[in-house]
Amino acid sequence: MVETLADRDGVIWFNGELVPWREAKVHVLTHTLHYGFGVFEGVRAYATDRGPVIFRLRDHTDRLFRSAHILGFPMPWQKEELIEAQVRVVKKNNLREAYIRPMCFFGSEGMGLRAEGLRPNCIIAAWEWPTYITPEARIEGIKVRTSSYTRHHVNITMCKAKANGNYINSMMALTEALDSGCDEALLLDNEGYVAEGSGENIFLVQKGQLITPELTSCLEGITRSTVFDLAEELGISITERRITRDEVYIADEAFFTGTAAEVLPIRELDGRIIGSGGRGPVTEKLQSMYFDQVMGRREQHQEWSTEVR
Repeated sequence: MVETLADRDGVIWFNGELVPWREAKVHVLTHTLHYGFGVFEGVRAYATDRGPVIFRLRDHTDRLFRSAHILGFPMPWQKEELIEAQVRVVKKNNLREAYIRPMCFFGSEGMGLRAEGLRPNCIIAAWEWPTYITPEARIEGIKVRTSSYTRHHVNITMCKAKANGNYINSMMALTEALDSGCDEALLLDNEGYVAEGSGENIFLVQKGQLITPELTSCLEGITRSTVFDLAEELGISITERRITRDEVYIADEAFFTGTAAEVLPIRELDGRIIGSGGRGPVTEKLQSMYFDQVMGRREQHQEWSTEVR
């Protein structure tokens, strides 16, 4: 029998209470299931010498609340309540490392676009979810194709919100890339400039310096922000500007960043080898610093770490 996420031991935080995992259910007429109107986060806890440590928990929670505010989604919970709840589910599920999923959604009180009289709900689940990135890919890099699907325009959907419905676009782009034999997709914005991956921000390295797209149609990634700080420590400058697809082809190095991808080299785009065709020296240094940071091996930026006690 294939194990599903619904059939597990453990507990899930559901509107302020820890409920048994298999009992954390909603009705099939749940409004967000039909219309995608909700917000979520993806957060990671890493196994360290100090026990499980959640990386940049407060920043993720801040973004969850920003996303809700952008959509006009009511949030009856306080930030501190949801921060504590995320720590609690990792602890109660006895996890050494974890993927944490907070999600806020509307219930089944009604149907239709008016969204009247709907109750906001919040769940927080945590489970072991090994990275889909192989150790080899972290060194050799991944194969990417430019998607035929355009990244959302800033005035069509709210790109600064990590909203449930926004990820239909990402899923179609990633499926197309996988079906073509690639590992990931690169989406362009509506004017043809590089935006981001299906769930990652992108950086280029040129002459030892970093270039990354402006945050117009891109999500403001937490890992992206982390790389900014790590690069500053190394004295590496970062330029935020529009990037054309052919600039990626001729970059010295390129890499994706994200909570799931972490710091992931790109070896090829659209059949064009990038740089030496693997992880370059700048990517390697930032990747090493990132893993040292999340694994608790650095003294710097202790404010990014929340210990699970």
